[in-house]
Amino acid sequence: MRRAKRPRAKQFTVKLGIPLFGEISGVWEPVDAERRAAWELYVELVTRIAVVDLKAGEGLLREAMTSLYSLFGTTRDILRRYGPEVAPRRGRGHLSFGVLAVAVLNGALRPLLARWHPLLTAHEATRPPGTDPVAHEEAWPQADDLREELLAVRATLTQLGRALAEVAGSGDLMDVSSWATAQNRGGGDSVTVLRSPSRSCSAGFVATVPRSRRHLRRSGQARRPRGHRSPDRRDGGTAAWPS
Repeated sequence: MRRAKRPRAKQFTVKLGIPLFGEISGVWEPVDAERRAAWELYVELVTRIAVVDLKAGEGLLREAMTSLYSLFGTTRDILRRYGPEVAPRRGRGHLSFGVLAVAVLNGALRPLLARWHPLLTAHEATRPPGTDPVAHEEAWPQADDLREELLAVRATLTQLGRALAEVAGSGDLMDVSSWATAQNRGGGDSVTVLRSPSRSCSAGFVATVPRSRRHLRRSGQARRPRGHRSPDRRDGGTAAWPS
């Protein structure tokens, strides 16, 4: 029997903290093209060092800056391929994929890169021959200041990423704490599973599903089909339904 599909939210209330502009908030009612574009940009975000908390002694600042810079080309490519459909004209208080993507590029990434790229480049040029690049970078008096600004931009990218995941209908791939190791009760090998995050959208945005189908979300579980039998525990199965 085919399992009932979870209804997709039609409306999202999004709030993003943009260093240059302050807070951007509004309602996002994505069309299908925006959902597909959201998934593409989300994949780019979760697989880059740009959304990783870069503490002192962990990685190079230059690598983080290069990762942020590459998001310009990636985002431009997505906007070009999907065209105006992902940036439709909407009234005040209504957002789109195009508005959010460009706001993050111009309000968060561009100011940081414009200020810090030349300063970091100037420091790199003073590295004596044979000096370890990591040690030279850590000795830079302004390294901690740059890390603080990278942290602020990371917060914006994380907010954007969680909104993109909700719109695309994806689980949270940014929070490694959502991964857990579960032991098969029947004595099998350990398996790694991904627990689906709550659909309450607590990271700065709220999803709204069609009123007629809200009963599917009351307990965070799908309703059991009539006549359904849970797996026999004697066969090593578990009776728990996915949340």
